[in-house]
Amino acid sequence: MNDSPFAPRPSEPRAGRPAEPEGTPDQPATEHPAAEHPTTAYDTESWFAAPAPAPAPAPGTAPPGATPGRSRKAFAAGVVTASLLVGAGAGFGGAAAYDAWLGDDAPSSPTPGTRTASQVVDTPAQPAADGSVQQVASKVLPSVAKIDVAGSRGAGSGSGIILSSDGQILTNDHVVEAAGDGGTITVSFDDGTSAPARIVGTDPLTDTALIQAQGVEGLTPATIGVSADLAVGQGVVAIGSPFGLDATVTSGIVSALDRPVVVGRDGNGNSTTYPAIQTDAAINPGNSGGPLTDMEGRVIGINSSIRTASTGGGAAGSIGLGFAIPIDEVMPIVEQMSNGETPTHARLGIAVSSVQQDARAGSDQPISGARIEEVSEGSSAEDAGLRAGDVITKVDDRHITSADSLVATVRSYRPGDEVTVTYLRDGEEATAELTLDSDAETQAS
Repeated sequence: MNDSPFAPRPSEPRAGRPAEPEGTPDQPATEHPAAEHPTTAYDTESWFAAPAPAPAPAPGTAPPGATPGRSRKAFAAGVVTASLLVGAGAGFGGAAAYDAWLGDDAPSSPTPGTRTASQVVDTPAQPAADGSVQQVASKVLPSVAKIDVAGSRGAGSGSGIILSSDGQILTNDHVVEAAGDGGTITVSFDDGTSAPARIVGTDPLTDTALIQAQGVEGLTPATIGVSADLAVGQGVVAIGSPFGLDATVTSGIVSALDRPVVVGRDGNGNSTTYPAIQTDAAINPGNSGGPLTDMEGRVIGINSSIRTASTGGGAAGSIGLGFAIPIDEVMPIVEQMSNGETPTHARLGIAVSSVQQDARAGSDQPISGARIEEVSEGSSAEDAGLRAGDVITKVDDRHITSADSLVATVRSYRPGDEVTVTYLRDGEEATAELTLDSDAETQAS
């Protein structure tokens, strides 16, 4: 039995554009509808101020009535030159005295009744500053792909992270699941080219998938970072294709770490739960599968889901609560899928429920954690002496506040890792050292 919450809880909306909405009027859909969004025309109007007419052209200037060109270099605003007369016989000496009185750098004022115009000036491109969003975008955009999926259940789009020069791409399972029944996947790249792709492997429990673009070479693989090094408050950048708008860049900060997020369950009742990176960088439907990077352009998470305030129909948008799967938890799964293996996950071998109001002996302060409801025979939990009724409050130094919190924390480890579990039994605190099991045997059966 896989570790799973004893009672289901509402799922987080995913940030992809899935094929089918689900839910009832009382229960908002957990996935956004895959309706295609019509292309919006973004019209701009160029405004150029016409130069004021001059009685006679100054030497070397264009004659009156000449039409300025529309290009930035060709256009020049009209300039009217006015002579300053200081007395009837002032001449050169009078002008010199005026300059001395105001100073060499004094601004000139137009003669009353003359007309001035805005000027268009060159704004040469500046190199991106180190650690800027601009620098991150220029580095990461070539490593991000737009993924269009069509299948019997509908069509939609998402994003992907290029892992190899020959087209191996990481994305979310919910982005490509519609193509699982004979559907098609098309991948579009930063240089404007596109290619068909096939699914290499999927892992619903971590909401990850690996696809292979066909007949491509020379792509730019993303640089993979370390999500364990993240700190709350540090800057991050999200890149993807929200609502089909490819190569969209947004920025923000890490709002929280190890946020337990549940986005669904498989046919066996096992939850798709992960210890998410929470960010306020704008993430919307279509961003799913795209990278969340640090300010050096290193991928530290996969944008996967959002919390919205929407309770009605239609696709919801960002309210500053986006969630990404930490890359550290994903890469071992990617390696297994790349090798043609079935992904495996760590497990304790227990079923749990959330507890919020138990009080520790000798204290009136309520505690929270994950209460063990059932212990699987032969599991590492049984071998360590854990039993039904125990309330798990910590795994190593990570606090456990609910059933989802425990599942997400255990999923961040790999089978065979050794952990210390802190638990309460009859109000007394105790610890157990154990080696995490693998769900490989359960999957095989």
